[in-house]
Amino acid sequence: MKSKPRSKPAPRPAPPDAGEIGSVLCARVADMRKKRRWTLAEMSAASGVSRSMLNDIERGKANPTLAVAHRIALAFGMPLVELIEMPATARRLEVIRADDRTYHFRSDRRCKIRTLSPLSLQKDVEFYEIALGPGGALRRAAHFHGTRELLTVQLGTVRLCAGEESAELNAGDSIHYPADVEHSIENLGTAEAVLYQVVTYSRE
Repeated sequence: MKSKPRSKPAPRPAPPDAGEIGSVLCARVADMRKKRRWTLAEMSAASGVSRSMLNDIERGKANPTLAVAHRIALAFGMPLVELIEMPATARRLEVIRADDRTYHFRSDRRCKIRTLSPLSLQKDVEFYEIALGPGGALRRAAHFHGTRELLTVQLGTVRLCAGEESAELNAGDSIHYPADVEHSIENLGTAEAVLYQVVTYSRE
Protein backbone atom coordinates (compact mmCIF):
# COMPACT_ATOMS: atom_id res chain seq x y z
CA MET A 1 0.00 0.00 0.00
CA LYS A 2 1.35 3.34 -1.00
CA SER A 3 1.76 5.87 1.77
CA LYS A 4 -0.06 9.13 1.38
CA PRO A 5 2.12 12.11 0.57
CA ARG A 6 2.66 14.35 3.54
CA SER A 7 0.94 17.69 3.31
CA LYS A 8 3.23 20.66 3.44
CA PRO A 9 2.85 22.82 6.55
CA ALA A 10 1.26 26.19 5.94
CA PRO A 11 3.88 28.88 5.52
CA ARG A 12 4.35 31.08 8.53
CA PRO A 13 3.58 34.75 8.06
CA ALA A 14 6.66 36.88 7.70
CA PRO A 15 7.51 38.70 10.92
CA PRO A 16 7.07 42.47 10.83
CA ASP A 17 10.21 44.34 9.96
CA ALA A 18 11.86 46.89 12.21
CA GLY A 19 10.43 49.78 10.22
CA GLU A 20 6.87 48.57 10.67
CA ILE A 21 7.35 48.04 14.41
CA GLY A 22 8.91 51.49 14.70
CA SER A 23 5.98 53.13 12.90
CA VAL A 24 3.46 51.42 15.18
CA LEU A 25 5.46 52.37 18.27
CA CYS A 26 5.74 56.04 17.26
CA ALA A 27 2.01 56.28 16.56
CA ARG A 28 1.16 54.53 19.82
CA VAL A 29 3.32 56.86 21.93
CA ALA A 30 1.57 59.91 20.45
CA ASP A 31 -1.86 58.33 20.81
CA MET A 32 -1.37 57.28 24.43
CA ARG A 33 0.09 60.64 25.47
CA LYS A 34 -2.97 62.44 24.06
CA LYS A 35 -5.33 59.99 25.76
CA ARG A 36 -3.68 60.80 29.08
CA ARG A 37 -3.94 64.50 28.20
CA TRP A 38 -0.21 64.93 28.93
CA THR A 39 1.82 67.72 27.37
CA LEU A 40 5.23 66.84 25.96
CA ALA A 41 6.73 68.44 29.07
CA GLU A 42 4.64 66.24 31.37
CA MET A 43 5.53 63.17 29.33
CA SER A 44 9.19 64.12 29.51
CA ALA A 45 9.02 64.51 33.29
CA ALA A 46 7.27 61.14 33.68
CA SER A 47 9.63 59.21 31.42
CA GLY A 48 12.97 60.99 31.68
CA VAL A 49 13.08 61.32 27.88
CA SER A 50 13.71 64.79 26.47
CA ARG A 51 10.87 66.74 24.89
CA SER A 52 12.76 67.02 21.59
CA MET A 53 13.25 63.24 21.45
CA LEU A 54 9.59 62.59 22.27
CA ASN A 55 8.54 65.08 19.59
CA ASP A 56 10.73 63.34 16.99
CA ILE A 57 9.36 59.93 18.03
CA GLU A 58 5.74 61.05 17.73
CA ARG A 59 6.37 62.58 14.30
CA GLY A 60 8.07 59.40 13.11
CA LYS A 61 11.43 61.11 12.66
CA ALA A 62 13.23 58.90 15.19
CA ASN A 63 12.84 55.31 16.37
CA PRO A 64 13.53 55.04 20.11
CA THR A 65 16.26 52.76 21.38
CA LEU A 66 15.27 49.84 23.59
CA ALA A 67 16.25 51.82 26.70
CA VAL A 68 14.17 54.84 25.66
CA ALA A 69 11.18 52.66 24.75
CA HIS A 70 11.46 50.97 28.15
CA ARG A 71 11.37 54.33 29.96
CA ILE A 72 8.32 55.39 27.95
CA ALA A 73 6.56 52.11 28.75
CA LEU A 74 7.27 52.60 32.47
CA ALA A 75 5.78 56.11 32.29
CA PHE A 76 2.58 54.60 30.87
CA GLY A 77 2.61 51.91 33.55
CA MET A 78 2.87 48.98 31.15
CA PRO A 79 5.47 46.36 30.17
CA LEU A 80 7.63 47.11 27.14
CA VAL A 81 6.21 44.15 25.19
CA GLU A 82 2.73 45.67 25.41
CA LEU A 83 3.92 49.04 24.13
CA ILE A 84 5.51 47.53 21.00
CA GLU A 85 2.77 44.94 20.45
CA MET A 86 1.68 44.80 16.80
CA PRO A 87 -2.07 45.24 16.11
CA ALA A 88 -2.33 41.76 14.54
CA THR A 89 -0.97 40.10 17.67
CA ALA A 90 -2.91 42.18 20.21
CA ARG A 91 -4.89 40.30 22.82
CA ARG A 92 -8.57 39.79 22.03
CA LEU A 93 -9.64 40.10 25.67
CA GLU A 94 -8.37 43.03 27.72
CA VAL A 95 -9.74 43.28 31.25
CA ILE A 96 -9.49 46.55 33.15
CA ARG A 97 -9.77 45.88 36.87
CA ALA A 98 -11.48 48.41 39.10
CA ASP A 99 -8.46 48.57 41.43
CA ASP A 100 -5.82 48.90 38.68
CA ARG A 101 -4.23 52.27 39.41
CA THR A 102 -2.71 52.43 35.93
CA TYR A 103 -6.13 53.49 34.64
CA HIS A 104 -6.80 56.07 37.37
CA PHE A 105 -5.90 59.42 35.77
CA ARG A 106 -6.99 61.50 38.74
CA SER A 107 -8.06 60.59 42.25
CA ASP A 108 -8.74 63.14 44.96
CA ARG A 109 -11.59 64.15 47.25
CA ARG A 110 -13.34 66.29 44.63
CA CYS A 111 -12.75 64.36 41.40
CA LYS A 112 -11.87 60.83 40.30
CA ILE A 113 -11.34 59.85 36.65
CA ARG A 114 -10.83 56.30 35.45
CA THR A 115 -10.49 55.16 31.85
CA LEU A 116 -12.61 52.18 30.82
CA SER A 117 -10.83 51.67 27.48
CA PRO A 118 -7.34 50.13 26.98
CA LEU A 119 -4.54 52.71 26.98
CA SER A 120 -2.64 50.86 24.24
CA LEU A 121 -5.55 50.68 21.82
CA GLN A 122 -5.20 53.00 18.84
CA LYS A 123 -8.64 54.43 18.24
CA ASP A 124 -10.68 57.59 17.85
CA VAL A 125 -12.96 56.84 20.84
CA GLU A 126 -12.27 56.88 24.60
CA PHE A 127 -14.50 55.78 27.48
CA TYR A 128 -14.27 57.20 31.03
CA GLU A 129 -15.89 56.93 34.44
CA ILE A 130 -15.97 60.20 36.39
CA ALA A 131 -16.89 60.65 40.05
CA LEU A 132 -17.38 64.18 41.40
CA GLY A 133 -17.65 64.79 45.14
CA PRO A 134 -20.06 67.41 46.56
CA GLY A 135 -19.01 70.77 45.15
CA GLY A 136 -16.54 69.07 42.82
CA ALA A 137 -15.99 70.19 39.24
CA LEU A 138 -14.00 69.09 36.21
CA ARG A 139 -12.89 71.95 33.96
CA ARG A 140 -11.18 71.39 30.63
CA ALA A 141 -9.53 73.58 28.01
CA ALA A 142 -10.55 73.07 24.39
CA HIS A 143 -9.47 69.72 22.90
CA PHE A 144 -8.44 69.11 19.29
CA HIS A 145 -10.72 70.53 16.57
CA GLY A 146 -13.74 68.32 15.96
CA THR A 147 -13.61 66.55 19.34
CA ARG A 148 -17.02 65.79 20.84
CA GLU A 149 -18.11 64.18 24.10
CA LEU A 150 -21.14 62.17 25.17
CA LEU A 151 -21.94 62.28 28.89
CA THR A 152 -24.41 60.09 30.79
CA VAL A 153 -25.28 60.70 34.44
CA GLN A 154 -25.64 57.57 36.54
CA LEU A 155 -26.00 59.25 39.95
CA GLY A 156 -26.53 62.81 41.08
CA THR A 157 -27.21 66.17 39.45
CA VAL A 158 -24.62 68.09 37.42
CA ARG A 159 -24.29 71.15 35.22
CA LEU A 160 -22.53 70.76 31.88
CA CYS A 161 -21.09 73.88 30.24
CA ALA A 162 -19.61 73.92 26.73
CA GLY A 163 -18.57 77.31 25.45
CA GLU A 164 -21.47 79.71 26.09
CA GLU A 165 -24.10 76.98 26.53
CA SER A 166 -25.05 74.96 29.61
CA ALA A 167 -27.53 72.31 30.72
CA GLU A 168 -28.54 70.73 34.02
CA LEU A 169 -28.60 66.93 34.05
CA ASN A 170 -30.09 64.39 36.45
CA ALA A 171 -29.59 60.64 36.86
CA GLY A 172 -30.35 58.86 33.57
CA ASP A 173 -29.86 61.99 31.42
CA SER A 174 -27.34 62.13 28.55
CA ILE A 175 -25.87 65.01 26.59
CA HIS A 176 -23.73 65.27 23.43
CA TYR A 177 -21.62 68.42 23.10
CA PRO A 178 -18.55 69.94 21.41
CA ALA A 179 -15.31 69.53 23.36
CA ASP A 180 -13.15 71.72 21.12
CA VAL A 181 -14.24 74.66 23.29
CA GLU A 182 -13.72 75.22 27.01
CA HIS A 183 -16.06 72.89 28.89
CA SER A 184 -16.82 71.85 32.46
CA ILE A 185 -18.90 69.49 34.59
CA GLU A 186 -20.02 70.65 38.04
CA ASN A 187 -21.69 68.58 40.76
CA LEU A 188 -24.76 70.51 41.96
CA GLY A 189 -25.81 68.01 44.64
CA THR A 190 -24.78 67.22 48.20
CA ALA A 191 -23.73 63.63 47.36
CA GLU A 192 -21.25 62.13 44.92
CA ALA A 193 -22.16 62.29 41.23
CA VAL A 194 -21.11 59.40 38.96
CA LEU A 195 -20.86 59.94 35.21
CA TYR A 196 -19.84 58.00 32.12
CA GLN A 197 -18.14 59.88 29.30
CA VAL A 198 -17.34 58.92 25.71
CA VAL A 199 -14.84 61.12 23.81
CA THR A 200 -14.71 61.01 20.01
CA TYR A 201 -11.92 62.56 17.94
CA SER A 202 -12.32 63.82 14.39
CA ARG A 203 -10.43 61.94 11.65
CA GLU A 204 -9.77 65.16 9.77
